[in-house]
Amino acid sequence: MRVTKIIENVFKNYLPSPLTIAILLTLFTFGLALLLTKPIESSILDYSTSILQFWQDGIWSDSLLVFAYQMMLILVLGHVLVLSKPISNLILKATNFCTNTANSAAIVAFFTMIVAFFNWGLGLIFGALLARKVAEHAQRNNIAINYPIIGAAGYLGLMVWHGGISGSAPIKINEDGHIKSLLQNSGNESILSQIPANITYAETIFSWWNLLIFTIVLLVITMLFYNLGKKAKPTKIELSEYKFSGDEEVNTKSEKLDSSKVLAISFGLIIMIAFAYSYASDITALKITPNLINFFMLGLGIILHGSFKKFGNAVHESITDISGILVQFPLYFGIMGIMNQSGLVTQISDFFVSISNATTLPIFTFFSAGLVNIFVPSGGGQWVVQGPIVVESALQLGVPLPKAIMALSYGDQITNMLQPFWALPLLGITKLKAKEILPYTLIAMVVASVIYILGLLLI
Repeated sequence: MRVTKIIENVFKNYLPSPLTIAILLTLFTFGLALLLTKPIESSILDYSTSILQFWQDGIWSDSLLVFAYQMMLILVLGHVLVLSKPISNLILKATNFCTNTANSAAIVAFFTMIVAFFNWGLGLIFGALLARKVAEHAQRNNIAINYPIIGAAGYLGLMVWHGGISGSAPIKINEDGHIKSLLQNSGNESILSQIPANITYAETIFSWWNLLIFTIVLLVITMLFYNLGKKAKPTKIELSEYKFSGDEEVNTKSEKLDSSKVLAISFGLIIMIAFAYSYASDITALKITPNLINFFMLGLGIILHGSFKKFGNAVHESITDISGILVQFPLYFGIMGIMNQSGLVTQISDFFVSISNATTLPIFTFFSAGLVNIFVPSGGGQWVVQGPIVVESALQLGVPLPKAIMALSYGDQITNMLQPFWALPLLGITKLKAKEILPYTLIAMVVASVIYILGLLLI
């Protein structure tokens, strides 16, 4: 397809790496703050020094650094769970039902989106491995399939993740005081007084309208990929078996402890008991937080791997996933620090308020979030930068905060089908190229965008 070829060339030839983009956005924000917010009585040199201090305050914000670590754990522990033998066996069993391109694409799409709704790190790797195993199954059994469609279906979880249980914005606003902490230096007391302590999942992820939108997206996109698969021509597959090496050699007494199934499962059960004791009331109140999810996945991961050695090997395999988050998140925190303390957040919010009303603001938020995601391919980083603007604009126009924040979540996730940053793990596992899956992910993006926009208009 000509359009996807053009898009691929643009990303390849003109879009810098995410790290470079984060640095360029930092410099741009510095210049914008200097241009638009400098007090008349301050010199350029003095105010530049102040902006640098705003930047550092953002970078080293204790609460935001905790947020970065929480997001890294969500991704790593999700990957670790997929590499466990029980989940690998489930993936292999699912491939037995894949007898042609149409039903294979539908199965991969459906289960990838379901898993990603529960955990985005889990869904990202699960979809990639499921797509790869479907292709290996087809190769072994001489089943003719179109592999790029299967690979694209394995990436669809990134189109629903931010509206799911591990979505960065919904999960952080569940924490007491988080929303107010994003705007605490804005100086707008009337806005700060309207901010609730937290917004629970009963109002966002588990609200009837979000579950309805997700269900419609799930069914429509699954049927879309089934129909795409029926019309697609088979492609050639040449793959060796993808295998995670979790083998463990036992030569010393200390290695016996590392490989002890009894010790690992016992410790995992202790974690699960502590989890139940600590978070039972939060789960009942639908107050899902990053710590809750990560604590659960830590215990479950140790139990499913069955030894500390295998669990450690899986962590080692998964750790490269977080390289982008490790450095980029603090840079986005610095951008937020500049925007917040300089007053840029209020100025941009006032602009959105001037061109919007209570009906159109969520739609503007959806499209702006989709655009920002192309340059800031991280839901967590984007929430830190764009979240304060969305919150302040929504409060000024009387838009319910849950709706405005979910509009940001929908917009952020949908252009993952266009931005190949998070597809890199999938492309590495499936051995496909971005240009092979883009035609199908773009179709999914357009169809799902219509559903999200109609959902925001009709809520």
